[in-house]
Amino acid sequence: MNTVYFDKHVDDDRRRRDLYEGHLYVYSPSPATDELCELAREMCEEAFAPYLPVDAQYMLPVDRYNDILKTLKPAFIHDPRCKELIREILNEKGCDLDRTYFDVPRLRTATSDGYLTSGLAYAFKPHRDTWYSPPRCQINWWLPVYEIESENAMAFHTHYWNRPLKNSSSEFNYQDWNVDGRKAAHKQGTQDKRRQSEALEPVELDPQLRLVTKPGGMIAFSAAHLHSTVPNTSGRTRISIDFRTVHFDELVTNSGAPNLDSACTGTTIGDYLRASDFSHVPDRIQDEYHKLETSCAQTSLVPN
Repeated sequence: MNTVYFDKHVDDDRRRRDLYEGHLYVYSPSPATDELCELAREMCEEAFAPYLPVDAQYMLPVDRYNDILKTLKPAFIHDPRCKELIREILNEKGCDLDRTYFDVPRLRTATSDGYLTSGLAYAFKPHRDTWYSPPRCQINWWLPVYEIESENAMAFHTHYWNRPLKNSSSEFNYQDWNVDGRKAAHKQGTQDKRRQSEALEPVELDPQLRLVTKPGGMIAFSAAHLHSTVPNTSGRTRISIDFRTVHFDELVTNSGAPNLDSACTGTTIGDYLRASDFSHVPDRIQDEYHKLETSCAQTSLVPN
């Protein structure tokens, strides 16, 4: 059984244990998440002016919309204020900033009624993030920038927590994706032709869990959870932010959530920055992960 904890005050060790067992944590907006969302809104509203970002799809041709995203999304990722605010969010949530590493936050768009579902606005099919080469201890943090509703939220398919799915993760290598797939996002037009990890058998979408938070409300879940982008029928574009964390101690032991069905190669280990000083994961740990046959192998890593 998976439990959803709302604003539960526990230390980070307990929370990570719960997340690795398939439970979910939901938090109300906080000063730091509000500030991050305000930054995102400012950037979005400047980029889509004079239109509201959640309605701009109705005023712009797809090519123009895609061009805006091509500039907006990297600008958000590389804005130095984002890293500072992620650090503050993690501090608010009681994380050890010297042992917690994060990747830069991404700005996501999910347009309504099939306007644009590929490339920079890719609508993710049911997937586990573990199919994309992260460590087993990766935790995902997700928050909406504007108001959302059930019809444009994210869905969790929790009945697959202990149930493997046939998938194409064996064909996915993260380093190859960085060279080819990610850079080609803005060229995908209305049909995304990039090879990504996906289920190779029918997915039972129901029962599904949709969590609707206020802007700045945050959902934390294990990268091993099967989840998907809800087909947006709300009439408004959903704009959200997500980032990921790993804990140093669990990187060393390659522990975390169970790996049921991932066979991807490569590793995201080089993406994470230590929250305290934005330094990368030590080279000796990165080297061990690069040596593994897959990033999800059940192997202990002993530091030198």
